[in-house]
Formats: sequence, structure tokens, C-alpha cells
Amino acid sequence: MTSPDDLRLQLASGAQELGIALTRAQCNQLLGLLAELQDWNSRFNLTGIRDPADAVVKHLLDSLSIHRYLHGRTVADVGTGAGFPGLPLAVVDPKRQFALIEATTKKARFVEHAVAYLGLANVSVVNARAESYRPQSRFDCVVARALGNLSEILRVAGHLCAPRGKLLAMKGKSPRAEIDELPQGWHLAALHQLHVPGLAAERHLVELERSPARR
Repeated sequence: MTSPDDLRLQLASGAQELGIALTRAQCNQLLGLLAELQDWNSRFNLTGIRDPADAVVKHLLDSLSIHRYLHGRTVADVGTGAGFPGLPLAVVDPKRQFALIEATTKKARFVEHAVAYLGLANVSVVNARAESYRPQSRFDCVVARALGNLSEILRVAGHLCAPRGKLLAMKGKSPRAEIDELPQGWHLAALHQLHVPGLAAERHLVELERSPARR
């Protein structure tokens, strides 16, 4: 079994590879998040990742791998599930405001618990379907992880993105076919190959923005 010190080293060194220097307090928050998730998971089956070392890689470091690509001051995490990538990003980036959107009530309740447990003043939780959510102000950056193909992501979450905002879709292999079939009004701004420390599988980030004619 991986010791707490080993998990701390794994997290801190992995974050360092991503250009993020975690403070001791941030390490404690992130590992505390995994401990709370493990506790709730035993009762509510929130995630299939149960090994703590795997969770550091597939939940925490995978989430933090997109930090450098965030845009603007306000970020929406669409279909956040148990709070990823939104919660880890909010821990390391307290100056940004995050809205974590999740339709499944038991997952949204866990995220609300985690926000309070971690003392995150920069996070709000929205228990609603993203396609029906109409915030007072649209977001500078909209993030989607494991939410379907790009056309579906835009159908569900495109309206949440401000006119000059960015929509960041986290994908596995490069989704070239999906990019070729983007709906009218959107175009590819950039395609980034991500490096997630400790993960051999491919990861890509698709950066989308509205086409000029639709601004």
C-alpha cells in the first residue's frame, strides 16, 4: 500500500513537472480531497478509481495538466462529476472563480461537501444539466472532461462560453475527425498534446473558440 509520504512526493513531483509548485497546504488539500472521495466512494460509488496512487495520476495530475491553458477570470467545469478537473484547478488557482456544473445529485453533493471541507471560497456548485443552465454572465473559459464528442460538448456547453472565451475539451487520442466536423460558428484555436506525469496513455486538449462572424 502506498504511504502518505509516497503520495505526497508523487503529487508534488508530478505537479512540478507540470510547472506547478504546490505549497504544503495545497498538497494537504489535494490529498485530503482524495481521502474524502475514497470515503464517500465506499457508500455512493462516485468513481471507479480506487487505488490512491492511481487517483493522484488520473484525478489530480490529469486535472492539473490543463492549468497553463486556462483563460480569463471565470471558469466553468461542465459535467464535473466528483469535482475533476475543477476542484484541483481551484486549489492551485485561488484568484480565478470556478463554477462546477453537475447534473447527478449525489456527485454534486459530494462536490459541495468537498468545497466546504477544502475551504474553497472561489468555487460555486451548480446541480443542473449544463444545457439548461443560464448563468447571469457567461464564462471566460469552459472546460469539459469526458463529455462526449466535440459537437456534443458544444451543444451542451457552447452557450456558456463568453463571446471571446475559450472552450477547452479534454480528450484522449487526437480527435482529428471530430475537429473536421465542428458545427458552424466554432473553429479550432489550438490542439495541445498533454503530458500527465505517471500516465502512459495519450492526452490532448482541444481549444475551441467562436468564429469571428458569430462574435
